[in-house]
Amino acid sequence: MKSDELIEVAKLGRAVGLKGFVKLHNLGDFPEQFKKGARFFVDKDMTLEISEFDKNKTLVSFVGVNDRNTASKLTNKILKSTKEATRANCELKKDEFFWFDIIGCKVVENGEILGVVEEIERICAQDYLKVKSDERFVKDGFLKSFLIPYIERYIKDTNIDTREISSSGAIDFLEKSV
Repeated sequence: MKSDELIEVAKLGRAVGLKGFVKLHNLGDFPEQFKKGARFFVDKDMTLEISEFDKNKTLVSFVGVNDRNTASKLTNKILKSTKEATRANCELKKDEFFWFDIIGCKVVENGEILGVVEEIERICAQDYLKVKSDERFVKDGFLKSFLIPYIERYIKDTNIDTREISSSGAIDFLEKSV
């Protein structure tokens, strides 16, 4: 499995108790993917299968990890999943999208390409699209990238099939980013 085909879904924290539990820090919006039997990639030679998950305390134990010493070796490890497994195990609501589907989409306003989404940043409880500015804007002296809040005021439509995000007012963020 190539590392660019995997997405980070959680970070493991400290060992808790004596029976091999560790604190799970969900890096996404889908706690439902953490259930008994779910498998995650850690390193190229390591996968972990959940044996128990306490969603109230966000504690997790893995098959074969039965004591505190073994569990403590997992601290700071990142759990990764495939995009396909994420799609299968995580249910989206209407007008919700996976971040990995939004990254790479063109941001278009009034028929003009402002740039391409290169990353999504969550600041406090708000998601922002980090947009790599179209080359013609960079040549005109604008910054190489800018942020757009992912809210209805600025994002009018997201079409994953055409890889296009329609915006309104986002050009103001680009033009003021000098």
